[in-house]
Amino acid sequence: MSGKGAPRLPVDGSGVRVAVVATMWHTVITEALLEGALRTAKEAGVTDLTVLRVPGAFELPVVAQAAAVDNDVVVCLGVIIRGATPHFEYVSDAVTSGLTRVALDARKPVGFGILTCDDEEQALARAGLPSSVEDKGREATEAALAAYSVLRQLG
Repeated sequence: MSGKGAPRLPVDGSGVRVAVVATMWHTVITEALLEGALRTAKEAGVTDLTVLRVPGAFELPVVAQAAAVDNDVVVCLGVIIRGATPHFEYVSDAVTSGLTRVALDARKPVGFGILTCDDEEQALARAGLPSSVEDKGREATEAALAAYSVLRQLG
């Protein structure tokens, strides 16, 4: 499992404006990712929290870009499951490249909580459900808040 050895990051989200952008596909998985992200943000002291929903992963970058205008941190959540066609590679690459561009252009952290899995079983194991071994919604939120803290130190 890729999460072995993942750090628990000490994060302080007080005063941080956070937008969470989540897809609508694979409802059980994305709702669990969203719950993990929201719980983590609240535990970190975030009080200015906006949740935005998009149809699918391909729509994440453009909405993240818009959300970055009025927020300090954007966390993106979704799942892309491999199928029998190259569609998986195209969408995964477009979303990854798009969210990287948003972060660099906006100079703001974009939490990457996009599961790219071979099957639904792998996604469920990473979704933060009681039976999951990982919580990528939590991890993406912690990473984005921690990166924001570092950027604030840099001025």
